[in-house]
Formats: sequence, C-alpha cells, structure tokens
Amino acid sequence: MTLGPLEYTVIGFAGNRFDGSIADEIHRVVESGIIAVVDAVFVTKDVDGDVLVVELDNKEDPRFTSFTWMLQGTSGLLTDDDVEKIASDLPSDTSALVILFEHRWAVRIKQAMVAAGGFLVSREQIPPEALQMLNAELETAALSA
Repeated sequence: MTLGPLEYTVIGFAGNRFDGSIADEIHRVVESGIIAVVDAVFVTKDVDGDVLVVELDNKEDPRFTSFTWMLQGTSGLLTDDDVEKIASDLPSDTSALVILFEHRWAVRIKQAMVAAGGFLVSREQIPPEALQMLNAELETAALSA
C-alpha cells in the first residue's frame, strides 16, 4: 500500500474559545479524498499554564460531538511525548486541535514517480503567511520604484 506524506497541524484557539465548528470543514476535505486523518487530539492550557489533554470521543462535551467521524480508522501515532511538546509550545489560555494526517492527493503522484524511476529529492512546506509577507514586500518595492 502506497502512503502519502504525513503531516501534523496544530490549530490554536485563543482564550480557549473552541466550539467544534471546524469539524465540518475538516470532514469535507477528508470526504473529498484530499487527506486522511491518522490521529487527532485536543489539548487545552488554562490561564495558569495547566495542561489538559481531551480525547475527541469525550461524549460529555458537546464541542466534540461533531468529531466522532474522525475517530474511525485513526491509528494513534501521536505519542505522549509529541503531545507534551505541543502543549509546552502553546501559550496559556489557549486550546489546540492537533491533527496528524496523510496527504492522500500525493499517493498517485508518488506511484507515477516510482514507476518512472524517480525519487523524492526534497520536500518543504512554505506557510501562506510567508507568501503574504513576500507579496507585501513586492508591492511596497513596486510603489517605491
């Protein structure tokens, strides 16, 4: 079985204002086959810096009811050490949804690459904020010229 690249994303919610509404958009992307969720966990850090890890199957918390679909087929690859590191980087009074996912869109490209005798030399991710800063710099330079 060919796998796509794995990536994890930490989505923060300042002031611990997490309401679960993001689940619908994540579900749409999974249903379209773009990604597959491999693991997910929710971390919250209170104003005093105390950390609580909440399982997404927490049936007593209505914020997590829209995430039950995400738990099917997850493999629990995020370790306690991973979660501790993520939690230590969170600012106080912040919650975070941590999603480890597979880039399913890349599977067929990977298969074609291997079939053609190719191999991956490098892979980098450039955050959209970097592109926004570059565009702003280019616009400023164009106005100055």
